[in-house]
Amino acid sequence: MAIRVTVADDQAVVRAGIAAILDAEPDLCVVGQAADGDSAVDLALDARPDVALMDIRMPGIGGLAATERITARNPATRVLVLTTFGLDEYLFAALRAGAAGFLLKDAEPERVIDAVRVVHGGAALLDPAVTRTLIDRFTDAPGPLDTARLERLTPRETDVLRQVARGLSNAEIAVVLGVSAATVKDHVSVLLGKLGVRDRVQATIVAYETGLIRPGAH
Repeated sequence: MAIRVTVADDQAVVRAGIAAILDAEPDLCVVGQAADGDSAVDLALDARPDVALMDIRMPGIGGLAATERITARNPATRVLVLTTFGLDEYLFAALRAGAAGFLLKDAEPERVIDAVRVVHGGAALLDPAVTRTLIDRFTDAPGPLDTARLERLTPRETDVLRQVARGLSNAEIAVVLGVSAATVKDHVSVLLGKLGVRDRVQATIVAYETGLIRPGAH
């Protein structure tokens, strides 16, 4: 069954372009488009898509409030937020709103397609450039480190978390650590449970808050 997707963006050309890119894939199906936040919520609640692509800056309630309402009323719909590099204040608000992933608006078409599949599969996705924004924010306003949370993880799980925080996919982590993608997937599932977080996005924040990832580290 095809992955059902909605696209919300106030720029008609951008919205139509993204929809066309996704609809051209045999396993993806765009079931609706919206030009503002209010319409995006109505569309998501009516069409019940698997993934809702959401621009941040739109008329009406905007993408952040729309994301919060959609995730609260229909948790089965995974919201993938389109963001513009540098707008980190929106990034953190979207995290709190329950977004499953973040993608830069100038991403290559293949990246957009892959992102939809990733978040539909239950994982979360952070564009590497967005991950850098998170790092910069923690540099500017560091909070107290809660290193005790890392003590719940095994050394291998800690290694996996470090790579997740770098924005790598399971397949990419598998190459870095020399294990199978299935093994990485198992580690990610376990570490999410141990940390008490919902997805990779929240796990990434834990990595910063605990000091596992520091500015300039790789």
